[in-house]
Amino acid sequence: MLGAGRPSYSFEFFPPKDDDGEIRLWRAIRELEPLGPSFVSVTYGAGGSNRDRTVRITGRIAAETTLTPVGHLTCVGHSRDELRSVVGRYADAGVRNVLALRGDPPGGVGGPWVGHPEGFDHALELVALVRSLGEFCVGVGAFPDGHPEAASLQADAEVLASKAGAGAEFAITQLFFGAADYFALVERVRALGCEMPIVPGIMPITNPGQVARFAALSGTKVPTEIVARFADLSDPVDVRREGVLVATELSEQLLAGGAPGLHFYTLNRSTATREIFANLQLAPSRA
Repeated sequence: MLGAGRPSYSFEFFPPKDDDGEIRLWRAIRELEPLGPSFVSVTYGAGGSNRDRTVRITGRIAAETTLTPVGHLTCVGHSRDELRSVVGRYADAGVRNVLALRGDPPGGVGGPWVGHPEGFDHALELVALVRSLGEFCVGVGAFPDGHPEAASLQADAEVLASKAGAGAEFAITQLFFGAADYFALVERVRALGCEMPIVPGIMPITNPGQVARFAALSGTKVPTEIVARFADLSDPVDVRREGVLVATELSEQLLAGGAPGLHFYTLNRSTATREIFANLQLAPSRA
């Protein structure tokens, strides 16, 4: 699914909670569609209604746009039979790309993991299940700062390599803010003999408080030097401008260092992502 020999550019959305939010989401999708991303994805909420909305929106993207959708799937609260059913719904909608994730503990990050008694406890198992159900391209998550539950950065890299061994074809990282952290992760994984592409995830800082919350949920720290760049900014326009600049600088470092592409966490808004895209003078990653 990732373009051979050229960087991929992709966008991630989350399932809106109501119809008004869905209208805003579709506006963002239509505004970003002309940029020609390699793919777009819709996150998979913890609640049943969000999950249903995720599958429906992903299928609609496949049917009504020129975009290639990636369907998210997590182990949280699902039996094996339920997971097979969701994969079947994706296939029926024409979605053949799946991002397989364990998901956060039901009680939130930091709490104990409690799996479904008839489900899975690891993304590794979910990858194997999806691959067993047909011709799917499967991606997984990666953590430049280490998974919050990992015993060490090396152990975390070994888990990522094992997902590739189970059939994962690419990985997308959680948000992070230091290019060196990303390249260190890639180096650890390559040292294990794993050549799976690892696409860095970029979240523009348009709301510092919101990004700090997301970072805390994924075990990521926002560097003090970046926090300082927003300390004296109160106008939302100035905040977004600085956030776009920070994301542009990080993206330039990543592409210059050989990253296979960029995955933008859009927060269902298109403006910041389009501005970064323009700053980088990116051409569409698909014809």
